[in-house]
Amino acid sequence: MADIFDLFKQIAEKKESASAAGEPISYLVVGLGNPGDKYFHTRHNAGFLALDFISQKVNAKIDRSKFKALCGEAVVGGKRVLLMKPQTFMNNSGEAVAEAAKFYKIAPENIIVIFDDISLDVGRMRVRRDGSAGGHNGIKSIIACIGSEKFPRIKIGVGQKPHPDFDLADWVLSDFSKEDKEKLFNMFGYSYDGLLKLLENDIDGAMQLCNSAKG
Repeated sequence: MADIFDLFKQIAEKKESASAAGEPISYLVVGLGNPGDKYFHTRHNAGFLALDFISQKVNAKIDRSKFKALCGEAVVGGKRVLLMKPQTFMNNSGEAVAEAAKFYKIAPENIIVIFDDISLDVGRMRVRRDGSAGGHNGIKSIIACIGSEKFPRIKIGVGQKPHPDFDLADWVLSDFSKEDKEKLFNMFGYSYDGLLKLLENDIDGAMQLCNSAKG
């Protein structure tokens, strides 16, 4: 038999979702990656993979073509959000984000971006309040297109190049090993919990939760 507290929680969540469903979209949650089957499990697609996990958690489908992206609407943490996977390829991700932000009148502070980070080991993650692109072309494109660095990010560790001479493009477009894939997938639960904190405007809480997490 299900725990009575779990049942009460499920009822409360359904009521919360129903009440938020009529509200306008107030957040963009963007996973970065490259479209196409050949890129599906590559390091550069960690943002896509994390967003797929989140969409399953909230029972949403990201399958509607809009704003140069695949999109899906969902209620997450009591907020109505647009889940986005830009289809412009990584270096032009900002085009999709800017179009959606303009349409829904979303401020940069309400754009949450999930993406890969080669400076973090696989199985680690970081939440940042804002900041520069740090060499990531997808983030660089978003900053250029929306004209602001003031958006929160969830960075998913994908590991550093095996040696300095290894081509960076080849590295981020390479597949994860089986062991690393398990570590990566173990982190997606933290990305969902961190997202809930960010949607509550609790960035410090999201940092505390995610920055110490280890897969």
